[in-house]
Amino acid sequence: MKVEVIKKRKLMFKKEFDTSFVGFMKDGAKWLVDNTDIKLVGSTQDAKIAQIFQEVILVEGLKLDDIQPGIYSVHCLPLRLVGAEGSPIRCILIN
Repeated sequence: MKVEVIKKRKLMFKKEFDTSFVGFMKDGAKWLVDNTDIKLVGSTQDAKIAQIFQEVILVEGLKLDDIQPGIYSVHCLPLRLVGAEGSPIRCILIN
């Protein structure tokens, strides 16, 4: 799906979950890990797929609508939550 299409749908601004949202199947996640150098993807609810993405950062609700194409350094800053397996983060891009 092209970025232009995602922008037009404005998924981040909807109050209800968009069930037409596309996610990863196990074979697609495995192919992505084995054949690309992608290190950051949107989150997945499926624990088996998340396990395939062991060395990939999963970010739920990643919003890149206003980002210009280019090479960036991505920094994800998590909150420290005692006893939690994950936390909210703030991602920043440095060009």
